[in-house]
Amino acid sequence: MLHKLRTLLRPKSAMPSASVPTGERIYALGDIHGRLDLFEIIAEAIEADDAARGAARTTVILLGDLVDRGPDSAGVIAAARIWQQHRRVRILTGNHEEMFLAASDRLPAFRVFLRFGGRETLLSYPIVAAAFQAAELPDAQAMMIEAVPREDLEFISTFEDCIQIGGYAFVHAGIEPGVPLAQQSPHELRWIREPFLSHQGDLGSVIIHGHTITDEAEVRRNRIGIDTGAYASGRLTAIGLEGTERWLIQTNSAGGNKCTITPV
Repeated sequence: MLHKLRTLLRPKSAMPSASVPTGERIYALGDIHGRLDLFEIIAEAIEADDAARGAARTTVILLGDLVDRGPDSAGVIAAARIWQQHRRVRILTGNHEEMFLAASDRLPAFRVFLRFGGRETLLSYPIVAAAFQAAELPDAQAMMIEAVPREDLEFISTFEDCIQIGGYAFVHAGIEPGVPLAQQSPHELRWIREPFLSHQGDLGSVIIHGHTITDEAEVRRNRIGIDTGAYASGRLTAIGLEGTERWLIQTNSAGGNKCTITPV
């Protein structure tokens, strides 16, 4: 009885620090949302940082929501495809990619897509803005089907739902607490906010995610959110991981083409 009481009263130990396997280096990049300008800047910064740190098996992970809201989603998709041809780049499906893929098939899905930034995505393709604006919904959808290359949709359809490396799991939005990672539904991985964001307990891995905008990267014991609202704020954020080390790389909207690098 006394032993049980001492166990209950003993301070709870902190969750163990997550780590990346020896010899590996990871960069995870938050929601780009059509900001090709920021994507190009931070990709260059990641390449320079990776080269300065020496040899490693490096993986870049894009956390989804490459499209919508910002001015050049088509350019972001093209740039991501090119980057993937030159290094190991893995890409997650965000809720905005989910809406994009559904929009050409179903008119109600197309309407929702437009409401959440899809108009900006479509106008980054060869569509005349005035004609698109004046078109009835079925005609606007037909413009999308004609203008968006099938290759882009096929590329987006190859994006992943979850990536696990060492003590980290990378998802777009989050996970449902208490459910094993392998049993998480794609809907939760792409859309969840609560109860994930307020959960303070162990999630099985440290979750690296985007989806929910914060002014700065949100670093918690069990999760790290790096969606800093790039399409509106000009701050696109990535996190670097090696061993137990972590550092942030962030574009600076007031600093021209330079990025800041900050240990966390």
